Amino acid sequence: MRNSFYIKQTPSTNQLAWERNREHVLPEGYFIYTDFQLAGKGQPGNAWESYEGKNILFSIVLRPLQLPMEELFLLSQLVSVAIKKSLDIKISNITVKWPNDIYWNDKKLAGILIENSLQGDKIKMAVIGVGLNVNQVVFESNAPNPVSLMQITGKRQNRKNLLQLITQNIIKLYNEMDIVKIRSDYSGSLYRKDGFHLFKDDNNSFKAKIFDIHPDGQLELETETGERKEYYFKEVQFIL
Repeated sequence: MRNSFYIKQTPSTNQLAWERNREHVLPEGYFIYTDFQLAGKGQPGNAWESYEGKNILFSIVLRPLQLPMEELFLLSQLVSVAIKKSLDIKISNITVKWPNDIYWNDKKLAGILIENSLQGDKIKMAVIGVGLNVNQVVFESNAPNPVSLMQITGKRQNRKNLLQLITQNIIKLYNEMDIVKIRSDYSGSLYRKDGFHLFKDDNNSFKAKIFDIHPDGQLELETETGERKEYYFKEVQFIL
């Protein structure tokens, strides 16, 4: 694939992207993919389990200087929507669990990790790492609810074709940069977007519905009594 770099194994594709960019500036849309990550990362504090040669593991480089810091969450929304669009042609019931986990029913199919380099109040460079469970059927970590495409469909998937489709969709949405549509598609794709569900914060458990997603990624919930609560990532959890 053009504008890409394959390595059989690496500690982390995100880490490798930053290292290679220090050696020479990587072009926008450049992506690195691997069969195995020795130290794959999820969100801070979390590891990502993946058997060698079974899943899609890649990082893509973007340079969204047109996006001010307060619009940073748009990248997360864009990539989430692009992955969902790519998977929708294969299976149904794909949603985005706030902020950017890709779910099938109540199980986690993919995760996204975005790391940024800033220049003043602009995003100089973003490295977006994606881990998608494709052909792995045994999960040994303590992750509570992983699932793979092969488990869902019963069929082995072509990882290379799916990787190409996902990266093409990311670049297409990025080049179009239709902010209103990206936000609308993201909101329409949200996990448990309808009705009241159980959540947990530092104080207690409660039932609420998703009321809004703010441009900076803040989640606004509305309880059954009409109280509004606002949370950033890690401040509230879905009770599955």
